[in-house]
Amino acid sequence: MRRAHAVASEGAARVNTPLSVGQAWAVLAVAIVFEVAGTTSMRLSEGFTRLVPSVLIFVFYAASFALNTLIIRTLGLSVVYAVWSGVGTVLTAAIGFLYFKEPATAMKMVCIGLIVVGVIGLHSATRVPA
Repeated sequence: MRRAHAVASEGAARVNTPLSVGQAWAVLAVAIVFEVAGTTSMRLSEGFTRLVPSVLIFVFYAASFALNTLIIRTLGLSVVYAVWSGVGTVLTAAIGFLYFKEPATAMKMVCIGLIVVGVIGLHSATRVPA
């Protein structure tokens, strides 16, 4: 009984240990992939009329949010959310243009560029000592 408790405590300690910065960025990349997959599944679900893509929306978003909760302690809320949503938006737009043949207008490209500049700016601002 005592050994089982010690093993459970060790496992809990590992889960609560913050990730290294490198690990956190890698996990954020995976979270972004899940977010983009969830958003793409929305389009593929055709208004919840197709079962598999409809279920995958929730699976992918749950995975993405779960991973985000692991990395917020290491990278901070403002950076995690800005990078997650910004990169996710840009990748989702690219999928829309390339796969779903949505029009890639000049205005859309400018706005995507502004998103990229904003994410880079927020990330850069967090690295500057206060």
